[in-house]
Amino acid sequence: MPRSGETRRIEREGKFSVRADIQPGRDAQAVRDEVLGMKRTIVIAGVGPGLGAALARRFAGEGGCVAMLARSEDYLARLTREHPDLKLLPIPTDLAIAAEVTSAFTKVREEFGPIDTLICHASTSVWSGIEELTAKQFERAWRVTVLGAFLCCKEAAPDMIERGRGVILFTGATSAIRGRQGALDFSSAKFGLRGLADSLARELWPKGIHVAHLIIDGVIGEAGAIADEPQLDPDAIANSYWLLARQERGAWTFEMDLRPNREDFFL
Repeated sequence: MPRSGETRRIEREGKFSVRADIQPGRDAQAVRDEVLGMKRTIVIAGVGPGLGAALARRFAGEGGCVAMLARSEDYLARLTREHPDLKLLPIPTDLAIAAEVTSAFTKVREEFGPIDTLICHASTSVWSGIEELTAKQFERAWRVTVLGAFLCCKEAAPDMIERGRGVILFTGATSAIRGRQGALDFSSAKFGLRGLADSLARELWPKGIHVAHLIIDGVIGEAGAIADEPQLDPDAIANSYWLLARQERGAWTFEMDLRPNREDFFL
């Protein structure tokens, strides 16, 4: 495979070859896909400041066409304006409503084509215990985190199954495997999301679709910031998502846990 900083001859369907400059910082395989006309369509469900934005920048920065789904129309519009050189498609969507999810994926296909990669990143919580938490708040956390992910997978999976390839990544948390006191809605939803990912991996891996779950075991800070307490860098996390999405079929990862190097380990 070509390495960064090199110029290599790339074969296309055995008919002719082209030359491509692989700039430092660009993934060689992504450059190859771009040169050979293999456009990648990525949907990120749940985009806000921090990791969601970092994921959009990372995948679009490698030449991908990234659709961003979230409730905040203003934030999606601002993020798109901040990166005019990237292929970003903002689609305001309430992921807990099936009709809105279906409409969003229809727009993605019209603009970019079939889905190659789906990142289920959305979650919500009011961070309350049993005495304060209401049934409506509990249900909302489940609907956004688990039902929303299911609805997105339901839309994206057929595109991937038809072509025998694709990637679905789920953003988990420490609370996906160990309940957190005072966060009943968040913990139960993240447990549910991990179960969804595990079950889906067993169904879709044999069909050529890489399903993986990432446990974010720590506090996410600002990109490049130096903090007193150990924090995860969102750009570094996004790079791990990118590397996971590019894994070869001979050795796939189902679960990856990420934490800052100075942390005492929550898990």
